Amino acid sequence: MNSTRLARAAACALVPALAAHAAPVISTFGPLRNRLMPGLAAQGRPDHVALTFDDGPDPVSSPFFLRLLAARKVHATFFLLGSAASRSPGLVQEMAAAGHEIALHGWGHRMLLLRGPRSTYDDLARARDTVATLTGRAPRLFRPPYGVMTLSAHVAARRLGLTPTLWTCWGEDWRAGATADTVHHTVTTDLRGGGTILLHDSDCTSAPGSWLSTLGALPRILDTCRQRGLRVGPLQDHGTRPAAPGPALTSTGQAVHAR
Repeated sequence: MNSTRLARAAACALVPALAAHAAPVISTFGPLRNRLMPGLAAQGRPDHVALTFDDGPDPVSSPFFLRLLAARKVHATFFLLGSAASRSPGLVQEMAAAGHEIALHGWGHRMLLLRGPRSTYDDLARARDTVATLTGRAPRLFRPPYGVMTLSAHVAARRLGLTPTLWTCWGEDWRAGATADTVHHTVTTDLRGGGTILLHDSDCTSAPGSWLSTLGALPRILDTCRQRGLRVGPLQDHGTRPAAPGPALTSTGQAVHAR
């Protein structure tokens, strides 16, 4: 077989593998996910709304969100980047001590569609172990960067005891033109009981200073939820499909996993 035929054979073998790897990307389409994938969309009980934040911890912006949430007596779920957590360990511990749920957003904010199985697993494992060491408990939830899942991500999450979790509505607060008004309007237009809100407490992957719009919108979002008779809290109180809690840690900081 000449080199041209070998190349064609390799390409034919590669196409199905790439298609399988990318197939879960369909869940990125919000309306389809919300209708057909309620577990992945993190739909919970009808009287509750889950409040979630991505891309932290950020020592510049996250403390403002923590203070506002404390003043409103509201807890949230923070999907942390492992790389950011390693730079601000005290802030991660402050979040956990305040009663917020700590979850994973991966180690680096890179689309998983561009990673293979080994790279995906290593990224999630590194982030999980970092957060577990800082908080004393392994996280149980994972949200991929950009909300893009892959077959490799599903496999890695399962191996690591993580549940992939997306959202039902967002504020589009990463945009350069976002304001407190647009963030509030975008969230509440699609907000329903049982929904999960996606916001960002950092602008590390967003327009510079965009977190200020999110912070300005947050009190109004909380007020709207109250006016609609909806309680706001973390995903662990949301009533989604049961998931085993993150494994406890040994005295050496190693996670103990059921097999």
